[in-house]
Amino acid sequence: MLVAFLYAGASNQAFAQDLEPRRWTPLPPGLNVAGAGYAATRGDVFFDPVLLVEDAELDGHMLGVSYVRSFNIAQKSARIDVTVPWQNLEWTGLLDGEPATASRVGLADPWVRLSMILVNRGSGEPGSPGTVVGVALAMGLPLGEYLEGRLLNVGGNRFVVRTQVGIVHTRGKWAYELTGSAFLYDDNDEFLVNSTLEQDPLYATQGHIIRFFDKPGWWAALSAGYAWDGETRVDGVRSDNPKRLFLSAVSVGFPVGQRQGLKVTYLRSRTKTDRDADTDSLALAFSHRF
Repeated sequence: MLVAFLYAGASNQAFAQDLEPRRWTPLPPGLNVAGAGYAATRGDVFFDPVLLVEDAELDGHMLGVSYVRSFNIAQKSARIDVTVPWQNLEWTGLLDGEPATASRVGLADPWVRLSMILVNRGSGEPGSPGTVVGVALAMGLPLGEYLEGRLLNVGGNRFVVRTQVGIVHTRGKWAYELTGSAFLYDDNDEFLVNSTLEQDPLYATQGHIIRFFDKPGWWAALSAGYAWDGETRVDGVRSDNPKRLFLSAVSVGFPVGQRQGLKVTYLRSRTKTDRDADTDSLALAFSHRF
């Protein structure tokens, strides 16, 4: 989850997608996992033509820390994830034909996620045959840095609720994972100082093919995802900007100690509309179990 939300805001997608494989792995109760990560993002940003912004580019650097605690609810495996990201973002381009630069540095919106495994037909060990079905509820908290009079920010100044359902089927050294999500947005009543920003629900789906290796703790994943809808309104006027976003990623995870692990991820994001962003990101995440 940590690497996932390091990307959020870098493309200003409001965590539309995160392409996080193995999110439904059952954990033994009482396990704690602390994590830290870094991600670098670059890409092209496409603004509404009325803003007179052209040739816009994004350069972002993100840090984050996370904590996971596993437990049981009604004899079902559950976990809570807390993620706190920090971002340093810079946009460059032409504003009304003149070179312009904008930068934002600060805390981004933290996230809290509660997930539960409803069906676990297997041992839960990597590579063991079985099927897992899980559900989750996550909330983005409006605690990030937000400047009322600015269009570009690292914080969203609104609550976001994300519902999820996922299924994983493992056979031999392969696992196949599918997750569907819906994002529900609170209103931002301080958008550009005194306007109100509303947003329709955003829907997303993602799939992963995961390969486990003979070395314990080693795995690799190919991922793809798609997000759609989420059109915004400003003071009740529709912006005609529904999202059509395709993402792909490759991830590799491996142990660096008995209780420590590293994950390296490359994420490619491409918009299918004339607004939004095309970005490429590289991330490294470290985790420690105790």
